Amino acid sequence: MSRQNYTFTSESVSEGHPDKVCDRISDAVLDAFLAEDPLARVACETFATTNRVVIGGEVGLTDQEKLHDYMGKIDEIARACIKDIGYEQDKFHHETVEVTNLLHEQSAHIAQGVTGEQGDEGAGDQGIMFGYATNETPALMPAPIQYSHAILRRLAEVRKDGSEPALGPDAKSQLSVVYEGGKPVGVSSVVLSTQHLDASLSSADIQAIVAPYITEVLPDGWLTDATEWHVNPTGKFVIGGPDGDAGLTGRKIIVDTYGGAAPHGGGAFSGKDPTKVDRSAAYVARYLAKNVVAAGMADRCTVQLSYAIGVAKPLSIYVDTHGTGQVEARDIEAAIPQVIDLTPRGIRTHLELNKPIYQRTAAYGHFGRDPEADGGFSWERTDLVDALKKAV
Repeated sequence: MSRQNYTFTSESVSEGHPDKVCDRISDAVLDAFLAEDPLARVACETFATTNRVVIGGEVGLTDQEKLHDYMGKIDEIARACIKDIGYEQDKFHHETVEVTNLLHEQSAHIAQGVTGEQGDEGAGDQGIMFGYATNETPALMPAPIQYSHAILRRLAEVRKDGSEPALGPDAKSQLSVVYEGGKPVGVSSVVLSTQHLDASLSSADIQAIVAPYITEVLPDGWLTDATEWHVNPTGKFVIGGPDGDAGLTGRKIIVDTYGGAAPHGGGAFSGKDPTKVDRSAAYVARYLAKNVVAAGMADRCTVQLSYAIGVAKPLSIYVDTHGTGQVEARDIEAAIPQVIDLTPRGIRTHLELNKPIYQRTAAYGHFGRDPEADGGFSWERTDLVDALKKAV
């Protein structure tokens, strides 16, 4: 039997974190190509450091001759991301940063493996992907990561609307959440490091600024007199973003998913088009796990999928309900392929993934968000509940 009383910790990082700047640019480039060509294949990586952004990777278009026409937009895309995030530092400014574009045509061998000899669409790579859901929060996400994200999203809002002009774009949060009877009931410690633009501000000054917003987003009663606060524990944090530390696409995969409360597959998400099952199959695995929990079949659910490059169907489907299932896990495994086509094409079609919807995923988590009218976060829908119930 799993432990019922414990403390679990997860962290989040803001959109201004160096790695998240890179995730944002990579996904913005992906969105730009998908807006022009819904069948575009993109694998975009970004590196950022002081006064420098380097973008590289592969692009495959329906009409490959148009690739050159789109290349002129890459510089503008990167600068727009940096501006929206809020960087206007002397050594990292959206107007003066040097942007180097090294994108090139997709490898013909990779394209052949994905398309297949018969024109059927295989997976873009081999790998394992996980999805997870738990009923401990309304979004069916683990509480530590969900509220760590919420803190930073709220601080970004008040920074950008001018309410808190002293805050800078770069920030990290961490919550240690106390569980009793398997349910989250409080926070034993809050850790927050946030960039600030006024060098005279102390840690105590920053805590006075951020504490009301942290209190606002956490459930009532979770913060008590016993909660430990560690706000800017190293002191000043004025130099932030890629000027303070280099950034790279794909280095925050646990922040992107479940905060360590569930397994993560072998690949990152940002900059990858939905033929890459690292991304699309992880999204559909979350979709399946969430619908299992929403259907009342389990309080917690993990779904694993596996693929081989060039092969359309998943090699395996695994379900674990962690001892909370109202339905046998093997019955859920048998039901899943009855209610959804788990080939790359089937996933993309069902979740409508060939759209420019990815830039918004680059910070504050790919999961636990509200599905949007234009198809964004479609994998957060719970519209598979009835079909799953009928299939088991």
